[in-house]
Amino acid sequence: MLRPLHSLLVLPLLWAGTALAQTAPASSINKAKLDSLLTILDTNHKLAGSLQLTQNGQVVYSRAIGPEQAGVPATTATHYRIGSISKTFTATMVMQLVEEGKLKLNAPIATWFPTLPNAATITVDHLLHHRSGLFDFTHDPAYVQYMTQPKTQAELLAIISAQPVEFAPGAKYAYNNSNYVVLSYLVEKLTKQPYAQALQKRIADKLGLKDTYYGSRIDSKKHEAASFMWDGATWQVQRETDMSIPSGAGAITSTPADLTRFIEGLYAGKLVKPATLQLMQTLQDGYGKGLSLIPFGSKQGFGHFGSIDGYRSALTYFPADKLTIAYCGNGVASGYSVNDLVIGALAIYFNKPYPLPDFSGPTLTAAELSGFVGEYASSQMPLKISIMAAQNTLVAQATGQSPFPLTAKSKTTFVYSTAGITMEFDAVAHTFMLHQGANHFLFTRQ
Repeated sequence: MLRPLHSLLVLPLLWAGTALAQTAPASSINKAKLDSLLTILDTNHKLAGSLQLTQNGQVVYSRAIGPEQAGVPATTATHYRIGSISKTFTATMVMQLVEEGKLKLNAPIATWFPTLPNAATITVDHLLHHRSGLFDFTHDPAYVQYMTQPKTQAELLAIISAQPVEFAPGAKYAYNNSNYVVLSYLVEKLTKQPYAQALQKRIADKLGLKDTYYGSRIDSKKHEAASFMWDGATWQVQRETDMSIPSGAGAITSTPADLTRFIEGLYAGKLVKPATLQLMQTLQDGYGKGLSLIPFGSKQGFGHFGSIDGYRSALTYFPADKLTIAYCGNGVASGYSVNDLVIGALAIYFNKPYPLPDFSGPTLTAAELSGFVGEYASSQMPLKISIMAAQNTLVAQATGQSPFPLTAKSKTTFVYSTAGITMEFDAVAHTFMLHQGANHFLFTRQ
């Protein structure tokens, strides 16, 4: 299933941390610690995938963990579906067409898609910034029934058109896969080519991307990874979305090495002009044109996250440091996320204190976890924290931040080691004490 996931905030600390150290020379990167992190994730079946870090065009770290196919280990040459990172490719091609004078950002989409609701007032720019108000077809209750079957453009446009709009064009931001599917169709209309050919000609050929292409049915002979979910005992193969459906919103296959070449080529002016790139980075409610701001402490990166079926991906470029981090994955489990991996890899790269995750601890029942669920507040700080139960663990979410998983260290103590957070619960008093570094806060359930 194509999930409504784009770029996550890469430092979910509850308060501002200290400034990061200056960029470490490649020779001083603690590769052993980064290896230890991936080994822990592999041993505990938390993620399966491939990670690469590149500084100033030089690969400083590259490793794959987990299976490529059942019984076949992944390598750094394994190909993965990248989900919504495809949107950055689509936005790049749209902006190329703008540069060529074939398209205007303020053009109403009624010119090409007159049957879509509000087509006369929705512009190309609204689609790029997820501000169209169109219905997201992945929210269609029937989506899970047809996601594995081919769909034509006409059929998908009809599905989008059949539902009422969610808001007036430009009124607000709402991440929406329909926006980039429509943009994909627009690329095809203006280039007079299938999306796959436009991708090859406009991006892959220009940058020499040998392993980036429009996906089709998974082919193990091409070292294409199946997608998995860890069920507590084995990696279970997930359903396979038919690639006629996500199009330029999520249908591209690639590798971390090619994703790195793509975003570095984008920032080097090989795909669009610097002024156009600046437009792509201009944010509205945190989202640009196929790019999001992804901060890490005082550092600013730009990129995108992706998710489809069991695949997860992340791509971020830090211009000031000439650093790229790229991850393509095909296996997920409860209690950890790609966002956590990115935090850990960046913390290790920048020589920031970072405790390796520890997944040892007791297994709690649903009844035991339910005693901790609720919304908590503290008189010591304005932040509220919601505690939820999910898949035999707890998940916490602070006001305005992304949710993060907690690992049980005892029946009442939970940790989020990525951010150095410990929570000690008292189910009778309906409180927890939060510890992070030298800070200690008492939270009470409301």
